[in-house]
Amino acid sequence: MSGIASKAPSSHTAGDRSRFSGRRVLLGLLFVIAGFSCAGCASYHLGNQYLYRSDIRTVHVMIFESDSARRYLGQRMTEAVIKDIELNTPLVITDPQIADSFIRGRIISDTKRAVAENKYDEPRTLRVAWRVEVDWVDRAGVPLMQLQSVIITRDAEFIPEAGQSMSTAQQRIIEQAARDILSQMQTPW
Repeated sequence: MSGIASKAPSSHTAGDRSRFSGRRVLLGLLFVIAGFSCAGCASYHLGNQYLYRSDIRTVHVMIFESDSARRYLGQRMTEAVIKDIELNTPLVITDPQIADSFIRGRIISDTKRAVAENKYDEPRTLRVAWRVEVDWVDRAGVPLMQLQSVIITRDAEFIPEAGQSMSTAQQRIIEQAARDILSQMQTPW
């Protein structure tokens, strides 16, 4: 026998080597991503439960009072706020006897004025504007919003000739104001 050992032919082809190097690159990328996620984004959270106070779990929404002569505006506003809280927050709507917190609101101003008129002084475009005062307090009466009381001002235009009505404009204002209330309930960054 000679002192030279013969080499067995390699079972790995060039395609296998590129597959292994591709796996190494992928594995390296995964380690880099995992390292960055642990280091730089350690306090980053997903989900809406982190947008709201963790010490408050339940809320009771009192029926909004209304200084307007128009009927049922307070009830409609209350309904919209409850619906938005249920859909977009981790808070649970509950009875006042067991609630951690309370939302109180009042529609303090409801105006309607003509924005555009035709040559006969008939209104063609009208604007409805509301001012809503809201506060969110805990059981002891301590304010939970950034401000003790928040004034939300919203308006909407409608064109009766286009089939729009005062009711549709009011509903737009109600939905926008309810979203504004939820944004005020979020904890500051």
